[in-house]
Parts: sequence; structure tokens; C-alpha cells
Amino acid sequence: MARAARPGITDVAKLAGVSLSTVSRAMNGNPTVDPALAERVRAAAAQLGYTASPVARSLVLGRTQTVAVVIPDLENPTFQAILRGLSRAATADGYHVLVADSREDLDEEHALARATRLRTDGVILCAPRMSEDELAEMLPALSPAVVVNRGPQVGAPVVGADYGAGMRQILDHLTALGHRRLVYLAGATRSVTHRARQAAIAAAVRDGEGLEVEEITAGVAFDSGTAVADRVLATGATAVIAYNDLVAMGLLSALTIRRVDVPRQLSITGFDDIPFAAYTSPPLTTAAVPAVELGEAAWAAMHAQLTAEEPTPMLTLTPTLIVRGSTAIPHSD
Repeated sequence: MARAARPGITDVAKLAGVSLSTVSRAMNGNPTVDPALAERVRAAAAQLGYTASPVARSLVLGRTQTVAVVIPDLENPTFQAILRGLSRAATADGYHVLVADSREDLDEEHALARATRLRTDGVILCAPRMSEDELAEMLPALSPAVVVNRGPQVGAPVVGADYGAGMRQILDHLTALGHRRLVYLAGATRSVTHRARQAAIAAAVRDGEGLEVEEITAGVAFDSGTAVADRVLATGATAVIAYNDLVAMGLLSALTIRRVDVPRQLSITGFDDIPFAAYTSPPLTTAAVPAVELGEAAWAAMHAQLTAEEPTPMLTLTPTLIVRGSTAIPHSD
């Protein structure tokens, strides 16, 4: 038995006694349509069981109801949390989110930003690795755009966490315990958040009495921490500040294999407070970044532009120090 044809816009127009353009404008909520006509069109559509095709609606409105998010590393739990906050907020407003992973590749980041903008209503660049000049040159072509975790940008609102403030909290915690020889495991060295960490460390060394911080380039993943364990131990430091929790967890795993007592022999701190950080052995001291809230704020800034509202040009959230069992006073034995 043949399936009945799905009602179309022509059927609605005939039943309502109006033109196709009137049906299109009425179904899309165009305020120029006479209210009585609009009601007649909606009644006809309801009677026929007609719903507008999302693709057709997009063509009429010139909107896809989709925004793109370009991130450097989809495996990173912090970026996943940002995406969760952003996508849930976007869904609540009737939008979809297209996610593109640049895999820490600068050329890929450039290409994805431009390609996704052609298919969406706007682009959110999450922790972009491109330089300030490259970003300033690209943003006008991407508008409307939002940038996450970068400094102020001309023509695009920015939301981010104050990584310098988070690092200062970690440094204050370790120095208050009595640590004076520290190691910083650097991660994404092209990122602005890395430079914020470095600036906080430099200020602490300048202002602190007898404080030494040695920087070792590690990376951003679990394996990055395991790979530098021997180099960390060779420094003679009493505490380590890892670029993020994944690196700290990798180091902690390698030290466990080497029978190094954490925190008695070496204190370890992370950054981000990913969900696993509270369940390591010992639990990880870290700076909690409000990642979900960052995602929600990024969507709010994008939605404001899509609805012709005035977005907040710069919003900065402050991480919170979470003290757990991976840090303690240094022991001389």
C-alpha cells in the first residue's frame, strides 16, 4: 500500500487561501504578516499536520541554527566540560553545535575556523593556538565569533579563566607549606594560559624569599607526565606544579612505580580539577577551573550577537584552589 504524501507548503497555502510567501513568512514568525492571516496559516498547518523542513527554514531565514566550536584537543576533559556547558545552553535556545578538533595543529586550526564558518551562523574558538596577529586578522571574517581563554580581542567577545590567579593560589599554598624548590611542567607552550602561568611564577620568584622554580617542557597529556618523571626527580625539587591534571596524574603514576612517596617525598599539584582528580591516590591538589560555566558564558556571548543584543566584551572567571592529599610540608629525610 502506497504511503500517503507528506503535506507540503502548497497544501497549507491552498487550505488557508493565501500565497506561498505568506505561509513561509507566517511559519517563520515574520512580524509583517497580519495576525489574523498568521493564525489562519497556523491553523491550516495544524489541520494538515504540516511542519516546516529545517533545511527549508534555514534557506528562508539565512540561518542554520548551528554554531561551530573549534577546540585544540577533544580528549582533554576540560575542553569536554566547556563543550558540555556550551552545547546544553545552545540546545536550550534551539541551536545545534558543530565540534571541530584541530588536534593542536595550527594549520588545521586555521582551516577549520574558516571552513566551519561557511556552514554555520558563527564560530567559537576555544583556546586558539594562533598568534595575536593571526587571530586579529581572522576574526572579522568569522564574525559573529567568540574567543575562549585568550586576551581581549578587537571585534569579538572573550570569556576565560584567570589562569594567573589560579597559579598564584597554588604557589601560595606550596610556599606556605614550606616548599622553596619547585618544578613547573609546562604544557601547551603556544597558549596564552601557559604564558599566564609563567607570569605568575616569575612574580612569585621575584617576590618570594629564596624561591626557585625550574621549568621542564612536558606536554598536556597523561603520557607527558610519565615521560618526565626521572627528570623531575633529578632536580631535587620538593614540589611539582603540573600544567594540568592529566600531566599531574601521569607523573603520579610513574612515581608510584618508582616507589616515591607522594606527598612525603614530593608534593604534586595539577590544574583544572577534572572529574578524576579527586580519585587518584593520593587525591590531587589542583586549581578548579569553572569549565562548564565558561561554556555557558561563551554561548551567552554568541547568542547575544545572533539576536542583535550587546554581548559582554570580556568576562573572566577565577579558578578555586582545591587542597587534597597530594601536597604536604616538605620532609628532609
